[in-house]
Amino acid sequence: MTYNAAIVDLDGTVYRGKSLIPNAAEGIKTLREAGIQILFVTNKPIDRREKYCDKLNDLGVGCNPDEIITSATASADYLSQNHSEAEVYVVGEKALVEELHYAGVQTTTSPQRANVLIASIDFDFDYQVLQDALTVLSEKGTIFVATNPDQTCPIDNGEIPDAAGMIGAIEGVTGRELDQLIGKPSNVILQMALNRLDTDPEQCLMIGDRLETDIKMGNQAGMTTILPMTGVTSHVDIRQGEVDVDHVVSDLSELAENITL
Repeated sequence: MTYNAAIVDLDGTVYRGKSLIPNAAEGIKTLREAGIQILFVTNKPIDRREKYCDKLNDLGVGCNPDEIITSATASADYLSQNHSEAEVYVVGEKALVEELHYAGVQTTTSPQRANVLIASIDFDFDYQVLQDALTVLSEKGTIFVATNPDQTCPIDNGEIPDAAGMIGAIEGVTGRELDQLIGKPSNVILQMALNRLDTDPEQCLMIGDRLETDIKMGNQAGMTTILPMTGVTSHVDIRQGEVDVDHVVSDLSELAENITL
């Protein structure tokens, strides 16, 4: 198989917290030298894509903002295309609100006015936010979407709770399930990524450290999947999990050894 593109995760794949994962820069360089177009796709919605780009450049992994899609930018694009007249109540961080506004999506802090609720990682999540979410979703016809389903996010010295905590709490008190998940492994962010790369799934690699998001999305699309053992997944997870992966590597330096680039 000849590959012309790669979708590459960030947290746990290229860096962990503030630190570059060993050999990650060399692995990305190997892909670029092989003529493979790279798109970094992260489920983490707490910063604008320009900030992620600055972080990569500071760590020695060259990129430009057009090479990054976050679950926040994907959510903004999705809502602007499908719910352009909606008023959106945001359970999330400032960067998500900014991405929504940049795409022309209206937001509101009034649960009585909102007809869409978007749930994401929210470091200020509390009882009042949960009450507001209940108010929004109690109204008939309101829409419930989420940026990403991740349970945790890797940091330098461990993991922190991610959006699944907020989504689960809201589902628990409202009895509502998501109408649309936008981040990995959903088809929404997948199609945005493939459109950006202008490639077919069979010619695209999916490289990421999470079975349930990165690898699952790659499998669903028919991509060749590569999982580096630098993030949250263990060998036990791989053996006991229900998601198959094509190639397991110690880190990104082993890409060329496992794939004919």
